[in-house]
Amino acid sequence: MKQLLYIIFVLSFTLVGCTKFSDSLNRNPNLPDTFSNPKLLTYAILKMDTTAATPYGLLYVQHLSEKVYTDASRYINNSFEFSNFYADALMNLNLIIKTSHFNTDEGSANNQLAVARILRAYFFWYITDRWGDVPYKEALQGRAKIDPAYDSQKDIYTDLFKELTEAAAQLENSNPAKGDVLYYGDTGKWKRFAGTLHALMALRLSKVDPAWGKREFAAALTTGIFTGNDDNAITQHLPETAYQNYWYYVYSVQGRRWYCISKPLVDFMKPLGDPRLKVYAATNSSGDYVGMPYGLEGKDAQNIPAGSVSFQGTAIRKQDATAYVVTYAQVLLARAEAAKLGWIPGGDAAAMADYNAAIEASVNQWTGSSTGLAAYMARPEVVYNAATAIKQIAYQRWVHLYMNGYEAWAEWRRTGYPELTPAPGNNNIPIPRRQGYPLSEHNINTKNVEAAIAAQPGLHGKDDLTGRVWWDVER
Repeated sequence: MKQLLYIIFVLSFTLVGCTKFSDSLNRNPNLPDTFSNPKLLTYAILKMDTTAATPYGLLYVQHLSEKVYTDASRYINNSFEFSNFYADALMNLNLIIKTSHFNTDEGSANNQLAVARILRAYFFWYITDRWGDVPYKEALQGRAKIDPAYDSQKDIYTDLFKELTEAAAQLENSNPAKGDVLYYGDTGKWKRFAGTLHALMALRLSKVDPAWGKREFAAALTTGIFTGNDDNAITQHLPETAYQNYWYYVYSVQGRRWYCISKPLVDFMKPLGDPRLKVYAATNSSGDYVGMPYGLEGKDAQNIPAGSVSFQGTAIRKQDATAYVVTYAQVLLARAEAAKLGWIPGGDAAAMADYNAAIEASVNQWTGSSTGLAAYMARPEVVYNAATAIKQIAYQRWVHLYMNGYEAWAEWRRTGYPELTPAPGNNNIPIPRRQGYPLSEHNINTKNVEAAIAAQPGLHGKDDLTGRVWWDVER
């Protein structure tokens, strides 16, 4: 794995020169004219971590609270850049997909195409859920098209469902794609990853178009979903600078003790004896778990003694910590909700079974054991209740998705759970429901970004944090 991780990728073209010299003298060594699909794939997989390694989603959904500078949790920043996702992972994946002649020593053509299509779907799903309508069909053309049109989120979802279904069917059992540092050539896991993404995306439609969501959820189950924690899509960081955990860099390299576990999360977990809390949080100077109040003004946050509150757990901040991107517990909770909604057979009996299994999978994922699980699940507040099941499922999802802030934030927007209070004393500014388009788009792609803003009813003509993406309809 270590060899695979040391990768630098540069796009290329060939310079044509005088033939009396060796061809090698007529080529720019900084612009090679060939590329390796395995290296492109590895690079894109390693970029999956960037979808979670950021504080904003974690602050919006109140997994974390800021201890020093509190602008992010008081919703000051409006515009967020997305060009890095297009220029890095998506451009690499697009090169694989556009390959004209595949080297079968690097995996069968179908397997190389399928895994690239699945990953491409993952990144575009993540992007559209943050911003809404984004460049899709005309994207990834580089200098040939620096002003791509925006596609509606509904159209993007439609195409991503198709891509996931087709890519899963395209996978072959033999000759897997090389450079796969996610599932190491296990095409069965790749297929279940595609099905799991499909199911999670389908559930996003529960408010905007439940009938369509139900159909897509059934299609996802036909493809197949994760069957255990061994299927989890993770980034395993390494104890070396180039591939270390983002949170290790923040805390240990930069020395920025800026983020604590939030009071809302601790206040929910601690009374229930949640065994995950000991991983999520470090004890304070008194040996207790105490969450940091959320969204305070900077001076008020700084006046709270650092020793009185809990920072993120030491396991979360290790240099070689594991980052969980898409997980088994997630899709079990999705299936539990689908059963409760009547999207799949089984009703409350099926919903309860998946809800219980999801909690067990989550505790085992985070703690590595079942210690404390039985007592936790025996708590009346945790025991499945048909009358409050949707809320229970949503709260367990919120707890489980700790450190995967943007996904937790998307589910908060969809379900309304957990019940969160915006930053206090902040002119009644609500918790963000989307993020504003990059300033670079307003400057370079003005016509198309303005058309996209006007085309989205939920934005009310404004590119700000209060607008709603297509699936986030107000009910």
